[in-house]
Formats: sequence, structure tokens, C-alpha cells
Amino acid sequence: MAKLRAGAIIAVFLLVTLILIPWQWLANLFHFPWRKTFPQAYHKFLCRLFGFRLRIIGAPLKNQGVLLLANHTSWIDILIFSAAAPISFVAKAEVARWPLFGTLARLQRSVFVERMRRAQTGEARDEIRERLLQGDALVLFPEGTSGDGNFVLPFKSALMGAAEATLEGGRRVPVQPVAAAYVRCHGMPMGRETRAFYAWFGDMGMVPHLWEALQAGPLDVTIQFFAPLSVEQMNRKQLALAAHGIVREGVALALAGCV
Repeated sequence: MAKLRAGAIIAVFLLVTLILIPWQWLANLFHFPWRKTFPQAYHKFLCRLFGFRLRIIGAPLKNQGVLLLANHTSWIDILIFSAAAPISFVAKAEVARWPLFGTLARLQRSVFVERMRRAQTGEARDEIRERLLQGDALVLFPEGTSGDGNFVLPFKSALMGAAEATLEGGRRVPVQPVAAAYVRCHGMPMGRETRAFYAWFGDMGMVPHLWEALQAGPLDVTIQFFAPLSVEQMNRKQLALAAHGIVREGVALALAGCV
């Protein structure tokens, strides 16, 4: 039954996605108002289809540019964060070259970064800054990679210089920490071993992992949006340390069932 369920989910996902791709492409091409909000509706549908149940604590900043700093566990994060708010992502450049998933990332207006090339990182930082000044909400995964879901890796500060952009009145672009924790499977508290079925890290293949995760069953995720940081007196390294502390504590409390 698990394989039958997973196969049915993938079939519906592919059918719906292929139908909706031209819709979002036209929205981006002609700058229709829903080009930012339609991906959220799409990902809410995917979360219901895949069996990802969200518990959202707090709320993202709205109607202004904001840099969201989040921990990263799996491709599942793309679905759950997109379902929680109208956002775009800062993604590694290789994602743009992935079949289908790269197309979806481009349609969501992701910013692609060559993390290993210092000059490209500077260009990406400038693009992030411009998007923030235009009022976009961007999710950055400062760990630079995905983890096993049990711990939060140290945050890298290379791209956080974008948060030094100033708004009217001399204010800095707001920075908001976000924590996501995978807490339950089939409604039961999840242990370290079970969490490995959903965490996507190391050299795991995307498609095989997706197949195994769908067979593992429904997943409950807790997302915590914390208060924006006061960044006026922080440099990017101080910002990385402050955001990491908040996100790490939020994940630990969620995994312990304390939120």
C-alpha cells in the first residue's frame, strides 16, 4: 500500500505541475500580481497531497522586503516554507540545472548562487539586496547545505551582507530567523532514526529519496517565525551568530515537544 500511495502521489504531482507551469510562466512574463502568491497556493496543495501537515508558530513579516534565515533539512523545506508564506529562495546554482525542479525554482524567482566562486557570491549578494529593496521575501539557508534534522549546522555569513541594504529613513532590511523541525510521522513522535527517512543530505539522490519519503508516510512539521532581529548595529558575522542561536534553540525545543 505504501508504494501504491507514493505512486499515486507522484502521478498527481506531475499532472498538476505540468498543467500549472505555463500559468506561472505567464504570470512572471507579464508581471501579473499573483506571480508572488500563486506559488504559495501551489505548495499548500502539494503539502496536502504529500501528507505534510504544518503547525505554524508566529508569522512572517508582510508587505516589505525581508531576509528569512532558516535551517535546512530536505527538499521538503521548499514545500513547507512556500506553503507558509509567499516567498522566493536563495539556492545553489546547480539547482537551476535540475530537470523539472530547476524549472520550478526559476518560476518561483529563486536567486541562484555559485557558493564556491567568490566573485559570483558578490554578484548574488547584490541581487539579493536588490530583491529585498523591491519588497521581496527571500529565504536563505545559511548552513550552506542540508543536515540530518537533529542539529542545526553553523551559519555562514557570506551572503548576509545583503541585509546591510538600507530602506527609506535609513532603516536596514529586516532579518527574521525561522526554524523548521520534523516532529511526527503518522501522528507519532519521531525519533532520530525515523527522521532520517525525510532528511536529505550528503550524496543522497533526489528522486530515490523522494520515493522513500513518500512511502514513509505523513509528516508533521513545526515552523517557528521569530521576531525580526535588530540588525542596525550588527555586522554580518554577528548576524549569523545571533540568528543561529535563535534557530538552533527553536529546533531543539520543537524536537523535544516543548513548543
